[in-house]
Amino acid sequence: MLSLGTAQSSAYLNTIYKPGSDASNTSDFLYVSAGFGFALLVAAWLFFRVTGALFNPNIATALVILGVIKPFRYILFVIAQLVGGICAAAIVQGLMPGELNVNTVPSPGINRAQALFIEMFVTSFLTLAVLMLAVEKHRSTPFAPVGVGMTLFICELWSIPLTGGSVNTARSFGPAVVTNFHNTHWIYWLGPTLGALLATAVYIFAKRSKYWTLTPDQDSVDHRKSPNDLPLAARSPTRADGNGGQLGQSSTSRGGRASDATAAGDPLSQAEKGRGQATGSGLASGVEHA
Repeated sequence: MLSLGTAQSSAYLNTIYKPGSDASNTSDFLYVSAGFGFALLVAAWLFFRVTGALFNPNIATALVILGVIKPFRYILFVIAQLVGGICAAAIVQGLMPGELNVNTVPSPGINRAQALFIEMFVTSFLTLAVLMLAVEKHRSTPFAPVGVGMTLFICELWSIPLTGGSVNTARSFGPAVVTNFHNTHWIYWLGPTLGALLATAVYIFAKRSKYWTLTPDQDSVDHRKSPNDLPLAARSPTRADGNGGQLGQSSTSRGGRASDATAAGDPLSQAEKGRGQATGSGLASGVEHA
């Protein structure tokens, strides 16, 4: 869905802007998406072990529902995130030339329902990435900021040309306070919140289904958990295995079975052995008489 959404966003740009204009160049949206993704990657890696790197009130909502954080801590997080969004917008306005133009509004041709569901889905992907990479503890957890940052990058590639790419209520609220509130601002509260709830429901379902039993040993680094051999090699009687080859092993097995038959008192084998001993004795007697 993310890759198709990104492709559709790129195609949509060529329909709402004149061909050849600066606005039709998708490199601008790639630049902004990369900026959001790598900014989250760096910030999350810096504060991952300090505050949990929670910069999104919608993801905080998912965590309080799951019991990862307490309600009082959740309230403090949300207040800090909203105030942080306002401060960030004010600082950018003071440092950068021109008017602040980072508000999130639906693009021309995108109705409110479409914008709402786009924001819901991209936020659900980001929230699920946080839950599966950071909240769930496994070998990849120390590298969760990389996965979360790259998830935001691809979510922004899809949503920026269509909705402005909020994926975070605080990101839309801060610039709106500094500049002005658009009549579609409610979309960026409801959409991301619904996305967080959707991701929470998927996560709970996965946990109750014991998802780790579907593909066990996914986090194992034990080479003994790897497949023993290639499928074609297992069918071939001449391919060597780990104990000297299947063919050699078969010969050894046949030799072993013959020895066992002799040791068990096979009549034919004992008769042949007796004739051989008699012949040998006769030859020895002839030599002595000579």
